[in-house]
Amino acid sequence: MSQALSAAPHATAPAAEAAGAEGLRTLRVLSANIQAGSSTRRYSDYFTRSWSHALPAGRKRSSLDAIARLAAEHDIVGLQEADPGSLRSGFTNQTHYLAQRAGFHYWTHQPNRSVGGVASSANGLLSRIEPVRTADYPLPGRIKGRGVLLAHFGDDREGLTVAVAHLSLGARSRHSQLAFIAELLQDHPNAVLMGDFNCQPDQPEMEVLYRRAGLRPPECPVPTFPSWRPQRAIDHILVGGQIRCAGARALPAAHSDHLALAMDIQVPEYALRT
Repeated sequence: MSQALSAAPHATAPAAEAAGAEGLRTLRVLSANIQAGSSTRRYSDYFTRSWSHALPAGRKRSSLDAIARLAAEHDIVGLQEADPGSLRSGFTNQTHYLAQRAGFHYWTHQPNRSVGGVASSANGLLSRIEPVRTADYPLPGRIKGRGVLLAHFGDDREGLTVAVAHLSLGARSRHSQLAFIAELLQDHPNAVLMGDFNCQPDQPEMEVLYRRAGLRPPECPVPTFPSWRPQRAIDHILVGGQIRCAGARALPAAHSDHLALAMDIQVPEYALRT
């Protein structure tokens, strides 16, 4: 469930902007695979710096501070590969840490995978708007350890629903995961799904999401991977219903192997009213 925090006094806290006479509200949203604060700047780092995925070293705290500065410019932030408090993070809940440093009052996280207590991984959500409720679900797949995190704002049916997910590498597992997410979102038309999909938006398995949940493929996919030479658009922010979006852009998430994806969305005011 969402947890209230004191806003960090030094953090930038942009208020969501009202837009136009149509009763729309502009929200700045961000999706970031933060790789638990580790640094990967070339493919060889996956091998030569593999120790950083198990040990609390490698300037992870300074990387988190850089990510917090980026997060502070947004209203809702979805995180993937945030460590919930294992050895490699120095037993720091990174979602909580980012919420404090970036001045978010509301945060929640979903631990998904733990490797002997040495390295753990979680989805996370930071929000300047108080959710009515949150929920999380394990995702199906050949290998366990993936999940989707949901936050509901406003009315249960027409309100804004934000989902954060990190999908599998295999197409068959992704298809079952996307079908599961589509079932969760099909009764929530004003939905936003963000995360690391590990596939481009025109892959066949994505069709179940567009067809059943009514989410729209991005008009102009933005390459986000690998961060040092982005060639593949595998991180997405998808919207449905009456939500409009504009200005998708890729931004460095410290030294993660993914660029973060930012977008401005316009949400009907009624979707945020309780």
